[in-house]
Amino acid sequence: MTDTARADVFDVLISDHRDVTALIGEIWQVADPMIRRDLTDTAISELVRHAVAEEMYIYPAMKKYLPEGEKAVEHDIEEHKELEATMKALEDVDVSGAEFETKLRKLETVLADHVQDEESEQFPQLRRLIPRDELAELAGKVETAKKLAPTRPHPGAPNSELFHKLVGPGVGLVDRLRDKLTGRATK
Repeated sequence: MTDTARADVFDVLISDHRDVTALIGEIWQVADPMIRRDLTDTAISELVRHAVAEEMYIYPAMKKYLPEGEKAVEHDIEEHKELEATMKALEDVDVSGAEFETKLRKLETVLADHVQDEESEQFPQLRRLIPRDELAELAGKVETAKKLAPTRPHPGAPNSELFHKLVGPGVGLVDRLRDKLTGRATK
């Protein structure tokens, strides 16, 4: 976990990218179905929380600070929708089957493209354009949002700041309760 007192929001998000990418790498290395399912559930949970936090706080900043921010946000939302649908499919397939590996490879590919866009283009631009104190403030907001966010993909839900701020904490509470009752692995 990144120290938000010294980190800016992009340090936090890049750390998330590294953590989820590492989890996916572990999934490929593990043969035990129970461990594979736990790692998959944890990766999904972390990725959902990350995406919700981005939609709540980074997308509004992109719209405000980037010259073509609206277009960039539309592109990122489409990638988030594809990631959500893939994660939902991963929740429902046998981790020992070929379909699981196909879905995991798709998740890995879409995620890698999304991370590349953010880390090579969007984050460096935003770091230059957003005032330093706002970057630090956003880091705290993103960390808080991740704690309250849903832990399961909800592909039918709107990918909007307003939805996540109004309904997201309730959905997150229900997801965490379901996780606890079913023994589903999340951080």
